[in-house]
Amino acid sequence: MHTAPLADQIAGVAILADPVRRSLYHYVVGRHADVGRDEAARAVQVSRALAAFHLDKLVGAGLLETSYRRLTKRRGPGAGRPAKLYRRSSRQFSVSLPQRNYELCARVLADALAGAGAATLANVKRTARRLGKSLAVEARRPPDAGRGRQHRLRAATALLAEQGFDPQAGRGGVIRLGNCPFAAVAREQKAVVCGTTLALVEGIVAGMELRGFEARAVPQNGSCCVAVMATKRSP
Repeated sequence: MHTAPLADQIAGVAILADPVRRSLYHYVVGRHADVGRDEAARAVQVSRALAAFHLDKLVGAGLLETSYRRLTKRRGPGAGRPAKLYRRSSRQFSVSLPQRNYELCARVLADALAGAGAATLANVKRTARRLGKSLAVEARRPPDAGRGRQHRLRAATALLAEQGFDPQAGRGGVIRLGNCPFAAVAREQKAVVCGTTLALVEGIVAGMELRGFEARAVPQNGSCCVAVMATKRSP
C-alpha cells in the first residue's frame, strides 16, 4: 500500500468535506467491487452527471482508482463502449498534525520480532489476545446479559470497524474483514503481523462471548487474513 505525501494526504481528506462526494466514496468503498456511474448515482440519489463529476474528483485526489469493462455480455458492433468503473485506491491516507510516523515504529518492532525466538512471539500473541478481549469487554459496557447472539455479532462487527478492519457480515454470522489496518507492515513481516492479528481477533471473540464462533486464518488477496466464522463441528 503506497502512502501519499503529507500535502496529498491533507488534500485527499479535505476533498471529502463535500457531503455528496463523501457519500459516493463511502458507497464505493463499502461495495468491495467495481462500481459504475449509474449504480453510484442511484445509490446516493443524484444525477449520473453529478456522480461522474464527484467520482472523477475522488480519482484525481487518489482516493479511488478506475478500470474499464463492459457491464453486459454483448460483444461486437453495437455493444457500446466499456463502462468506467471505480474502486477504492490502494494508496494510504492518514493525516496527523503535527506529523507522526507510527508505521515506522511498527516496522522496526515487527522486524525485531521476526528475529526473536518462539517464546517471544508467543508472548506477543498472548498480549494481543488480552488486548482484544479487553477491547471487547469495554465495548460491551453496560453489561448485555440476556441479549442474544445477533446482538453480540453486531457489537463485534462495530468494534472491528472501529479498529479499521472494515468487517463485512456474511451468511451464518460470518464476519469477513475487508481491510488489513497493518497492511504496510504485513507486506514485510507477514507471519508476525498475521499471527498477531489472529490473536487480537481471537481476544475480541472471547471478550464478546461469541460462543460457537472462532477467529480463523483465511488468507485473501487485498483483505485481512482473518475472519470470524462458526466453529467447525466434529463429524
